[in-house]
Amino acid sequence: MSLLKDIMDLLEPVGIPIETGVFSGKPPDEYIVITPMSDRLDFYADNQAHNIIEEARLSLFTKRNYQALKKQLTKVFLAGGMTITDRQYIGFEHDTKYHHYAIDVLKEYEMEDE
Repeated sequence: MSLLKDIMDLLEPVGIPIETGVFSGKPPDEYIVITPMSDRLDFYADNQAHNIIEEARLSLFTKRNYQALKKQLTKVFLAGGMTITDRQYIGFEHDTKYHHYAIDVLKEYEMEDE
């Protein structure tokens, strides 16, 4: 149970290079960087943690129009059981010529017995 693994599995068929934290090496015209944002426990009335909520931000970088890819990623995440908590255009990076678009996703997991 890992949000990063689930994201990687969902996005593998899309065929865009993906890395966590920062893209190493020379970046292609399109790539995704995943940044983990939170990993928290969800408590209930018995004050016991029953669920883990993990969140991550996917930063899509593309030198092309990002609209079609944004729609494709949204469909993939929703079909894969993810909750999209935010989508936003970050901006055009003049120095690199990339459009930067962010999609924040969340997934809830049941606690596993250790």
